[in-house]
Amino acid sequence: MSISQTVVDFVTLAIQAGGYMELDRLYLQNRIIALIGEDSLTEVNPQNTKNSLELLDDLVEKAKKNGVIDDSLAQKEILEAQLMDFLTPPPSVVNAFFAQHYAKKPEDATDYFFKLCQENDYIKTRAIAKNVVFPATTEYGDLEITINLSKPEKDPKEIAALRNVATVHYPKCMICMENEGYKGRMNYPARSNHRIIRMNLNGESWGFQYSPYAYYNEHCIVLSEEHRPMKISRATFERLLTIIEVLPHYFVGSNADLPIVGGSILSHDHYQGGKHTFAMAKAPIEKEIQLSVFKTIKAGIVKWPMSVIRLQGKDKTEMINACEYILQAWKQYSDESVCIQAYSEDGTPHHTVTPIARRNGDLYEVDLVLRDNNISEEFPDGIFHPHPDVQHIKKENIGLIEVMGLAVLPPRLLSELAEVEKYVLQIPNNMAEYHKTWADEMMQRHEFTKANARDIIRSEVGQIFARVLEDAGVFKRDEAGQQAFLRFTDTL
Repeated sequence: MSISQTVVDFVTLAIQAGGYMELDRLYLQNRIIALIGEDSLTEVNPQNTKNSLELLDDLVEKAKKNGVIDDSLAQKEILEAQLMDFLTPPPSVVNAFFAQHYAKKPEDATDYFFKLCQENDYIKTRAIAKNVVFPATTEYGDLEITINLSKPEKDPKEIAALRNVATVHYPKCMICMENEGYKGRMNYPARSNHRIIRMNLNGESWGFQYSPYAYYNEHCIVLSEEHRPMKISRATFERLLTIIEVLPHYFVGSNADLPIVGGSILSHDHYQGGKHTFAMAKAPIEKEIQLSVFKTIKAGIVKWPMSVIRLQGKDKTEMINACEYILQAWKQYSDESVCIQAYSEDGTPHHTVTPIARRNGDLYEVDLVLRDNNISEEFPDGIFHPHPDVQHIKKENIGLIEVMGLAVLPPRLLSELAEVEKYVLQIPNNMAEYHKTWADEMMQRHEFTKANARDIIRSEVGQIFARVLEDAGVFKRDEAGQQAFLRFTDTL
């Protein structure tokens, strides 16, 4: 295909996206050839034989040949986003289309926006496809394991060059509103093709967007227009329940608001949601509890490795009141017999919750996961954090996504588990020393063959992830822990 054909077909997709009209064709073609370093076009008719990503690759390759960009990842991503910006209507138009679809059905609106963000390469579908994903059957249901390979790694030259890049405090963080349309720079991602749907949540301005490197179906982010720290409060529950009214086909949840047990971005108030059913949502209530103050709310302890109280009810205000009541009770609660302490001697708070909300028929359903970020001499990384014997698999914070049963494991494990496989098959290997104890234990319990080794190792990784979640549970699954859990729920 000639470069002229590529440009013409790309412009056809831009017009079809709704941001431009046929009258804009010549303008768009000239803008695009300028970006890729071409001076002219030959006359061709649209063919539409390639999709947007294939056409994008051709345009970027031509730009490289023309010396417009070099081989650096940053320059490539900036140009890709600038080109895909033509396939993305302006924010006002995207919001208008979203509203038109929403008037018919909320799911139609998110279908439109999700498809747009895939076709304009804001959602990195090809990169996400590189992730290694497999299920793991455990006593808590089928957990989901992901080895995260989607985010591209810079080469050593680019990393070295970043040392000389001036510090810029704009945008303030990765999820601020001012990311919309931002060109990007050597040390900051390109966002020319980024769009945000505006939302009004209880009188405040918020935004709705998708995650570029999604971990599950329609992984979205709901973010405050104001750059302010995350805080779990009554307002959190009010917003979460409003969001699932606006988008009843999505779940939505919040990371905890304390270090160690919180997410990676505590500096900006935001929530995550999407169209996915996690193992925790499928887990049953194993013990009902009574909330005597809230007669219309059904409550119970969920059969889950972490400590989860599930609330169900039809009355929104009553649900918000119950959530706030449990949060405040937990923030003040201590039980030193199971290492649970609400405050340090200097008054530092250690208790919060990871809340998740969803619709279940005509019910509001909220899971409150109890969190504690205390540390000790024995566990300096966190008493309720993955303990040292499982950190060879997962040592990072247990955030919202992991809490619900989806492990996001580091890229190093792809090659490391391949070496573990060689080790258990007793062939030459370069297995990391920190996997040895685990590998030796597996060899005592399993007969490994070339045919079964990978499946057994992946199953064992799943069991370790279940253990990781048990470590993060404040009330352990043993008899002492469950009795302690009931002592807390009795106070409710």
